[in-house]
Amino acid sequence: MARWLGQLLVLAVVALVALTTLATPASAHGQLAMSTPAKDSTVKEPLESLALYFTEKPAPNAYFTVTAPSGVRVDEPWSHGQPERLDEPVREYNLVDGTWQPSLYHTGFPAKVPVAHWPEKGLYVARYISVASDGEKVEGEVRFTYKGSTSGPPKGWKAPTNEPDPALLAMLEPGATTPSAPAAGPAVPQATPQTTPQAAASNAPQATSGFDLSVWLLPALLVVGAGFMVVRAARRPAPSGAQVRRRSTGPPGRKPAGRPTAASRRTGSAKAVKSAKRR
Repeated sequence: MARWLGQLLVLAVVALVALTTLATPASAHGQLAMSTPAKDSTVKEPLESLALYFTEKPAPNAYFTVTAPSGVRVDEPWSHGQPERLDEPVREYNLVDGTWQPSLYHTGFPAKVPVAHWPEKGLYVARYISVASDGEKVEGEVRFTYKGSTSGPPKGWKAPTNEPDPALLAMLEPGATTPSAPAAGPAVPQATPQTTPQAAASNAPQATSGFDLSVWLLPALLVVGAGFMVVRAARRPAPSGAQVRRRSTGPPGRKPAGRPTAASRRTGSAKAVKSAKRR
């Protein structure tokens, strides 16, 4: 019983955590949706470039680097690629009139980052810094393991040492003005998902139903109440052995009623015979 109550309490806590997570969306626009190569994947052949797909077109002055295991950079200047349909739609949340509204993004806007050469095998890291249409910082990295053939740098090529554009960093400062117009434009709900890359170029996320905290508040309170009752029931002391014996045997001095034994029947018969002789 105690084990069952413990499992029920664990389920209640997990449900409460899930509800709390749903009630606090924090996704901004323009986040990374997928990449080629994928995160934590293994690459066995040299690639000419990497592709990082975002839910909005990266800012024109976005910053990208690709670093080899030894720490040397192997990236060349990046460029925008042709939008493509994502393998799986990405859900992000937008604050509209004080309410978090979810939107589904079906299209990925790639940044193509050429790789000059593959100097060694091991862990490579592609990093990015950009700014979304809502002014939020877009930053992260994609790690993957390279096991393909190695190659030297092209003739006359030097590893880049450039830093992020100061204008980009200024836009990411607290209180900075939202950038005028990233190429993808602000997210606008669409009626139906796009089906081709050509149509996706003018795409914007598909909006779904709004998020209402009050819908989840009552279930969360019920889960908390159930968990409290479970804990209280589990801590209630069990009756002692003396109490159990008193309940089963009755008050002291009184023998429990039961079927007469053979000895008691013989004693009763003898008493009856003596009583009859006296008469």
